[in-house]
Amino acid sequence: MTSTDRPDGPAPIAVTMGEPAGIGGDILLSAWVQRHTSDLPPFFVVDDPDRLRALGKRLGLTVSLKTIADAAEATPTFPDALPVLPISLKVPVTPGELDGRNAASVIASLAHALDFAVRGEASGILTNPIHKQTLYAEGFEHPGHTEFLAEATGGSPVMMLSCPGLRVVPVTIHVPLSDVSGLLTPDLIVSRGRTLANALERDFGLARPRIAVAALNPHAGESGALGSEENEIISPAVEILRGDGIDVTGPFPADTLFHADARRGYDAVLAMYHDQALIPLKTIDFDNGVNTTLGLPIVRTSPDHGTACDIAGTGKANPNSFIAALRQAKAIAAHRALLT
Repeated sequence: MTSTDRPDGPAPIAVTMGEPAGIGGDILLSAWVQRHTSDLPPFFVVDDPDRLRALGKRLGLTVSLKTIADAAEATPTFPDALPVLPISLKVPVTPGELDGRNAASVIASLAHALDFAVRGEASGILTNPIHKQTLYAEGFEHPGHTEFLAEATGGSPVMMLSCPGLRVVPVTIHVPLSDVSGLLTPDLIVSRGRTLANALERDFGLARPRIAVAALNPHAGESGALGSEENEIISPAVEILRGDGIDVTGPFPADTLFHADARRGYDAVLAMYHDQALIPLKTIDFDNGVNTTLGLPIVRTSPDHGTACDIAGTGKANPNSFIAALRQAKAIAAHRALLT
């Protein structure tokens, strides 16, 4: 029996506060209200109970809260009340209005949730969106959650975005498009591909995952007429991955890689840059996208959207991505438990 596999079921999922002026609170409260009809796994949130009570009242949601002292209390509490491991905010929150004075609490929420997962008291963490600029003044030195978690756990993270019918991994992420070609190397593509293949087996239960690789240039470079990256960088990486025994194909022109018939031919795509990966995913299913960090010793998922401060506290935030992230965290934890 693993630390996250208990007689009363798997350990709960730890949910972070995220940016308190954003929609993280809106979607987690809306999800908890749907806990029975949506068959959600138990979760608890590391947050300020006063903030959540005020937000629930503002949104017109009937939400019972119960403060808990540790993660073990979360699962028995969850059916009747939202379990909250309390952490205080420095100043009251007005939805939509950023305030850097609360940044330390946002960082502490993330750190506490991570500790629960590392100790096995949570089966994984779901991180609500953060507003990074407000955190930098408090010493947060990472481009985002992924880098923070990598440093804290010693993992080699890879960002995967998914929705029903599509999984995509961008080889380069938050960089200017003009820098992408210079950053691509066979080693980088091979590293991303190996992590993706291992995760598809370990975390998603695919015995022999099929990976398609996107080209960088139009028409896959047309044999060098439209760019040399396919011949000099991407194809050599594909050959190395094939030599590892991975079922990988490509590079394919990106404009024909994501239609319905093409998607039936693979389990995931390695894309060369951020928008090449995210445009098709968000076009196919904007509301149910999930951001999953592969290559970590813990399970981490997140809604595939930002803080959306412009609609925070209005009742307009859609909780579907949050719900999908919960379900994905539960499924990954279950697959990992089968291997231990």
